[in-house]
Amino acid sequence: MTPANMKNPIHLLAFGLGSGLVKKAPGTFGTLAAVPVWWLFLDGAPLSAYLGVLIAGFALGVVICEITSRDMGVHDHGGIVWDEWIGVWLTLLWLPNSDSAMANLGWLAYGVALFRFFDILKPWPIKWLDQKVHGGFGIMIDDVLAGVFALLVLQGTAFIV
Repeated sequence: MTPANMKNPIHLLAFGLGSGLVKKAPGTFGTLAAVPVWWLFLDGAPLSAYLGVLIAGFALGVVICEITSRDMGVHDHGGIVWDEWIGVWLTLLWLPNSDSAMANLGWLAYGVALFRFFDILKPWPIKWLDQKVHGGFGIMIDDVLAGVFALLVLQGTAFIV
């Protein structure tokens, strides 16, 4: 295995601007690193812009994850966390909003926790995709589906509450 080169912008993006370099729980740290970027650029963005970022981010991720994986000689290295970035941004797409900052922070934490839950547990068909689909698309698609599952649970909870 060849280590990632953080001077290479493709590897830097695939490693979530370096957040995937953490030795333990790089996926969790990558997810947490995606939150301030989401807050700065996507929170409150028009739906069309948000969806555009998700689609472009997914397409970019397929390419950068494929190249980084190939360069390193290992499929879906744990430090490749761009897929977590897109997955958690998808989860937070319609984050509930209230007048209370604490309630909003709670919804944000809940969304992040749900995404990590589905990304780690990988219920069917996420696990199947993770095992059967390879390349950059394979690296990305299981986290996107984890994001969809988390989004659905988050929205279901918000509807009930």
